[in-house]
Amino acid sequence: MLANITTSYLWFCLAFWVYLETRNVGLTGLVNGLYMALIAVGSIFFGSVVDHHRKKTVMVIAAAATLVAFGLAALVWVLWVDPAQVRADDPAILAFAALVLVGAVVEQMRNVALSTTVTLMVPEAGRDKANGLVGMVQGIAFFLTSVISGLSIGYLGMEISLWIALGLTVLALVHLAPIRITETQIVTSGTADGAADVTTAGIDLRGSWAVIRVVPGLLALILFSSFNNLMGGVYTALMDPYGLEMYGPQLWGIVLGVTSVAFILGGALVSKVGLGGNPVRTLLLVNLAVAAIGTVFALREWWWLFALGMLAFMALIPAAEAAEQTILQRVVPFRRQGRVFGLAIAIEMVANPVSAITVAVVAQSYVIPWMDSPAGRDAFGRLLGEGGTRGMALMFLASSAVMVAVVALAFFSRPYHRLSEYYASTSQDVAGQADTPVS
Repeated sequence: MLANITTSYLWFCLAFWVYLETRNVGLTGLVNGLYMALIAVGSIFFGSVVDHHRKKTVMVIAAAATLVAFGLAALVWVLWVDPAQVRADDPAILAFAALVLVGAVVEQMRNVALSTTVTLMVPEAGRDKANGLVGMVQGIAFFLTSVISGLSIGYLGMEISLWIALGLTVLALVHLAPIRITETQIVTSGTADGAADVTTAGIDLRGSWAVIRVVPGLLALILFSSFNNLMGGVYTALMDPYGLEMYGPQLWGIVLGVTSVAFILGGALVSKVGLGGNPVRTLLLVNLAVAAIGTVFALREWWWLFALGMLAFMALIPAAEAAEQTILQRVVPFRRQGRVFGLAIAIEMVANPVSAITVAVVAQSYVIPWMDSPAGRDAFGRLLGEGGTRGMALMFLASSAVMVAVVALAFFSRPYHRLSEYYASTSQDVAGQADTPVS
């Protein structure tokens, strides 16, 4: 939670600050898209690091790297950034944003390590609940950072927010130091879990890809998540501009914080009752509900409708994330989980930045101006109403309608049934073996 607060706080501040200083949807979408792109590219490397080092060591490396990146960002700010002249072509602004992005992205390595630590330390029967608990803690962090970031940018400004983030980064690293994770041996090869490796050196994309291909329906699951992220690029690009236009920075941060309470409650519910006997089915049901919400929560420029949709959306996300984590933790050999998690994240996330950047440019240049024109109002005014945010609302509606159709079709697909059957017929329980050397 502390690590997520550390990185999310400064990242939220940066996204809010860039939009409020420029009022440029395209630039904001570019910043958000680059964040997703760096996660996609870095996750493959992060997964290899996790598999070849002890989980505690990886977490320390991630925290230290974040501290260095944020420290360099502070140096750039002090020496070169002029807060009164924020331009997309200013090298100082670009360098500052890039360093903040790098510091935030490195946190993903810690998250990959945490996913494999759940497999290492939690018995198989309780993993879905443990993943729900992780989601609940992330929800608490999101709640705090959402409120703090909006208020911080609105009342304190970017510079003071930067110093606060640096202090939190140091605190997160100090907090991590005394934590112990028992892992006496790093297992990266052999046949301890019933499947021989072709190679285990380095990143080993070939071996990780082979594991994904061997599990029936797993590749389809990853591609399905990738498609969802392609559609989700609309939200990455437009959610903050939409919320900031409707509420302003201080109130938007509070709205994010209040609605993220549902994220906490959703994670708590999963940690209490689990995901049922078939997490694959649960994953599809949750995605169907999320897509349905996206078709209605921006139909009118009503603050309460948007907030209610956000509340429902937040409540469902922990179940979706926990379901995918639980599936992978059972069907992927433990020694390869870091690399497979990383490769899966890369495949799933690469679509999002492409979509986010494209959507931001298209929205700024075409859709928003068109919806403000008589032709746009005549075409969709009866459905979406009128207002400055109606172009963004149209893009929310269109992407969500496509997602509803795709998720509905997935229920009848062969890969869905094959992965469900494989999950039910396999088992992997390594908890309690951390102290036992594995040959």
